[in-house]
Amino acid sequence: MKYFLFLATFLASFYGQAQSEPTLFEPERISNGGVFGLTISPDSKIALWVSSNGKRDTLKIMESHKIKGQWSSPTVASFSSAQGQWKDIDPMFSPDGKTVFFQSTRTTGRAAHRTDFDIWAVTRLKRGWSEPYHLGNFINGEESESYASMAKNRNIYFMKENEDKIGKSDIYVSEYKNGVYQTPKNVGLPINTSARESNPFVSPDEDYLIYFSSDSTGYGEVDLFISIKKEGKWTNPKNLGQPINSSMAEFCPFVHQKEKKLYFSRQQKQPNKLKEDIYSVDFDVRKYLP
Repeated sequence: MKYFLFLATFLASFYGQAQSEPTLFEPERISNGGVFGLTISPDSKIALWVSSNGKRDTLKIMESHKIKGQWSSPTVASFSSAQGQWKDIDPMFSPDGKTVFFQSTRTTGRAAHRTDFDIWAVTRLKRGWSEPYHLGNFINGEESESYASMAKNRNIYFMKENEDKIGKSDIYVSEYKNGVYQTPKNVGLPINTSARESNPFVSPDEDYLIYFSSDSTGYGEVDLFISIKKEGKWTNPKNLGQPINSSMAEFCPFVHQKEKKLYFSRQQKQPNKLKEDIYSVDFDVRKYLP
């Protein structure tokens, strides 16, 4: 079966046809039934994702490098926890590839009783990564923040758990003005609803936003939606539709601009385990323009 999926993808690419069906990303080597949240550097040379072990009892960020067209054997990223002392999730490259945002429950620099996720970052060096740094308490609070995504203008979009628990979580943005990040604000309707919204991926030009919602009109537990920014306002979201969305949960969207591909994660609940893998599909935002 895997051979035929590979052949179909190869032929579609060879003849210039769009890959319309999502395919498993790097079966076994990376997508092994216990992974989610892939990001790939703009130069397509570094991949980072989360190893969940199928139970999410440990969450660590993994790393692979593309060498002569092949992804290397995964290793734990130097800025993550090899022993699982804390949980690290949702890596995301900045548009220039120089920074990776991620979220962590590590207690460095904060009270030992804290178990919520805060947003952290590392800088890409010539060899490896810098020491992780906390984005500060201006963006981070005592409720969990996750899935930070940056536009070229340095505005950061992320998920924040709602203190009032209405909708459980919403999407927020911290705008970068005059060299200073502004107080995060809820992006509001029509994106945030009484449902659960999370995992925002903002395009480099900040002209579209892909995220997941538990909106009951979807195909599964959570689906991927897209909203286009038109004349400074976000349009009514559109479900990305099938075959991207399914009866399972789709989450962690990431669009690679050079490859013109949407990467996302898909989760299926099984007895005593979550089957989680990463998929890719050709993506053209023009299909969703209002």
